[in-house]
Amino acid sequence: MEAFNRYFLDTLKYRYTKFDGRASRSEFWYFTLFYALISIALAFVDFFVVNPMLGATPDQATQGGLLELVFALALVIPSIALAVRRLHDIGKSGWWYLIGLIPIVGALVLLYFFVLDSQPGSNPYGPNPKGV
Repeated sequence: MEAFNRYFLDTLKYRYTKFDGRASRSEFWYFTLFYALISIALAFVDFFVVNPMLGATPDQATQGGLLELVFALALVIPSIALAVRRLHDIGKSGWWYLIGLIPIVGALVLLYFFVLDSQPGSNPYGPNPKGV
């Protein structure tokens, strides 16, 4: 529960639209984990509760639901901001995030960047979040 508060809720409360600074690898991956778990839980609620209440057909129900959509829209900006701060942490410009627009290769390059360790010491984007 402490990790959820520290890495997910604090990111939403204090760094919702913060594109400057740095984000540690653990902050990024814990946020991603909790985002995925909440999204899966909302998908189940949508499929078994919300969609039947709204009268969705089985074909429509498998295309996603209202809760998932609202959740994804609410977190699109903080997710991008966190990714940009993670790129800053390894010494890359936030504009590198746009490489994800290249199919397959862009996603693999971003994945590689996201798993890299923090750049030691300070860099142009701020001090190391790990304090090293």
